[in-house]
Amino acid sequence: MSSTTAGASLPSGIRALGSFPDVLFIPEFVFGGLVWILVASTRVYLTIFQGWVMFVSVFCFVISTLLFFLYMCNAHGGKPAWVALDAFYQVIASIFYLSAAVLVAATTMTIKDHMTLGDDTYFKEYKIDIAASVFAFVATLTYVIHMVFSLLRWKSS
Repeated sequence: MSSTTAGASLPSGIRALGSFPDVLFIPEFVFGGLVWILVASTRVYLTIFQGWVMFVSVFCFVISTLLFFLYMCNAHGGKPAWVALDAFYQVIASIFYLSAAVLVAATTMTIKDHMTLGDDTYFKEYKIDIAASVFAFVATLTYVIHMVFSLLRWKSS
C-alpha cells in the first residue's frame, strides 16, 4: 500500500471482507436489498415517497456493490484519493438512507390512517411497510457507522 499510514488505507482482495468498516458492506447489501424488495412488493400509494425510497435503495445497492468489487480487485491501488471517495460516498449514502427511512415510515403511517377494520389488503401492505421501515432504519444505521469510520480513516490518511 502506498499510503503513509497503514491504518488509513483501503483493504484489497479478501481482506475487504475482514476489515472494519468495510465488512459493513455485507449488512448494507442485505438490509438495503430487503428495503428494495419490500417496497417493490407493495402498491404505490405515495408516488414521490416510494419513488425516492426505490431510487435510494437501488442506487446505494449498486454503488456499494461496485465499490466492494473494486476493493476486492485492488482497483484503488492504495491511492489516498480512494479513501476520500469512500468517505464521500458513505456520507451521501447515509443522508440518502436517512431520508428514505423517514419517507418509508411516513408512507407506513399513511397506510395505517387509511386502513379499515376487516380490510386485509391494507393490513398486508401495512405489515410489509412496517418491515421496510425497520430495515430502512437498520440500513441507515449501518451506513452511518460505516460513514463515521470512513471519515476517521480519511482524516488519518
